[in-house]
Amino acid sequence: MAIAPPLEGIRILDFSRVMAGPFCTALLADVGADVIKVEPPQGDDYRHIGPFVGGEGGLFLLMNRNKRSIALDLKAPEGFKIAHELIAKCDVVVENFRPGVGDRLGIGYEAAKAINPGVVYLSISGFGQTGPLASRPSYDLIAQAMAGMMSMTGEPGGPPTRVGDALGDLVSGLFGAWAVAIALFGRARTGVGRHLDVAMFDAIFSFLPTPLSLLLFAGASPTRTGNHHAISTPFGSFRTKDGDVIIAVANNALFARLAEVMDRPELVGDPRFDCDTNRTVNAAELRALIDAWTSRRSVDEVVGLLDAAGVPASPIWSLDQAAASAHVAFRQLFADVEHPAAGRVRLMEQPVHISDLPRGALAPPPLLGQHTDAILGELLGLSPERRAELRQAGII
Repeated sequence: MAIAPPLEGIRILDFSRVMAGPFCTALLADVGADVIKVEPPQGDDYRHIGPFVGGEGGLFLLMNRNKRSIALDLKAPEGFKIAHELIAKCDVVVENFRPGVGDRLGIGYEAAKAINPGVVYLSISGFGQTGPLASRPSYDLIAQAMAGMMSMTGEPGGPPTRVGDALGDLVSGLFGAWAVAIALFGRARTGVGRHLDVAMFDAIFSFLPTPLSLLLFAGASPTRTGNHHAISTPFGSFRTKDGDVIIAVANNALFARLAEVMDRPELVGDPRFDCDTNRTVNAAELRALIDAWTSRRSVDEVVGLLDAAGVPASPIWSLDQAAASAHVAFRQLFADVEHPAAGRVRLMEQPVHISDLPRGALAPPPLLGQHTDAILGELLGLSPERRAELRQAGII
């Protein structure tokens, strides 16, 4: 007997756009929530950012799977009224406006709570709904820069560097989905909804426990360590004949295995390297010894030798190598769907394997306003004639 998806029966009204909010609601839609994406008449910003497939923005396709779209002019009185009626029919509201914009539009938390006392309301912003930085506009790059992430990323002595994708958006979306799930769990027991305030700055800052441990407990001022770990050694990249290899050793047992494979068992008893702390203090000397060993071998040879000894090691794959790997295929991290404009497209879905919940059964991202008539008829009982009038007036 098939088990229903965990969030089946939960309806989410999604006012968010670009990445943080849409990523959050995509995760929730992947596990059964009915996500109604409310878009302005011109659509989500990501509909207009390339690369394009069949006229559809690629990032929009990836962030908005499994959702339904309604086009609605929130600034028009009739659009505002419809938004309120939809809030009354939903369990969750998600928005990522700048603080105060939701209130000015009449769809902020207090308005939503007055309409629907049990609503779970998620706000995602750069710096939170309150605080000294709350009014600042933000994108992911701003949050990475100010939360300390960029100061930790890059080569020693080099300039601060952003990480490879919009981590602030993605992490705040992830925390948003987690917060919605726990708020719904709490509401199931108490009947009480909540306002959830997620800041991109806070989300990134909470993802820095290693440098924070140095700051808080060692009095250090941590900065960039390149591909090497700030605390453990050897834990980073090393040169080979045909590229770089990753070796990750974080305890004495693994170090003993590494020393054995290198045919340098005496390193285990060397006081410079007899514990993780001493290995890090003397990191430059130890790395030179390992580089001398790896540089005479290929990446495949080093990885093969260390794998056989149970020492964590790996090549450094490009994104296209990772995407084409047997692991990605086996773990079903992609799903192919038919889109009405873009044709057959490959999409991501949430990565957690949930027992009895099949992977790959994604609904395609919606066209702008594709489900407007269905939603207004199904949830609000608006007649075809009334919907035609609203469309004629540019409200929907």
